[in-house]
Amino acid sequence: MGIIAADLFVTLDGVYQAPGGPGEDEDGGFPYGGWQAPYLDDENGADIMAGIDRLDALLLGRKTYDIFASYWPKQSDPIGDKFNAVPKFVVSRTLGEPTWAGTTVIGDPVRELPGLKERFDEIHTIGSGDLLQTLLDDDLVDRLNLYLYPVAFGTGKRMFRDGVHPAAFRLAQPARTYASGAVGLVYDRAGEPVTGITIGE
Repeated sequence: MGIIAADLFVTLDGVYQAPGGPGEDEDGGFPYGGWQAPYLDDENGADIMAGIDRLDALLLGRKTYDIFASYWPKQSDPIGDKFNAVPKFVVSRTLGEPTWAGTTVIGDPVRELPGLKERFDEIHTIGSGDLLQTLLDDDLVDRLNLYLYPVAFGTGKRMFRDGVHPAAFRLAQPARTYASGAVGLVYDRAGEPVTGITIGE
């Protein structure tokens, strides 16, 4: 049985919106697009690439899919080659015929994703915050691959929004720290949170 891993670049206050460039996602009037680049370094980039190398399928929400589908088919580099080669699954109820080769549309992730986990070792969802909320609510995320950057905006789309189903995670491997101050964190799902205990009892 494979896993579904969520790969996210997030700020200290949990914002994942528009790390890649200005204008990437201005929903809600978000003015800070393109915040990741100042914190990238060779070691951080190598770890991100290692994660991409491990995936054997991509799972994307519709907005992220549209961004990726307009960009990656035109690229010929290690990331583009990987994304273009692997099967891609986009969760959408409105997308008709996808134009990115190798794409399958999924209408009901809760029903269809367990079957995909039997076919692939590591299905990665990248960005796709709206989809991530659905996956978290339905306990379909097995691993969080987080890259935490030393910046906070106080606004923007957040990884864990109000109302998300409570979940506990365990650190699956030692944290990675980078010269820029960014941190790489890998968490595996670990059931429900333990609460109601007074410290010292």
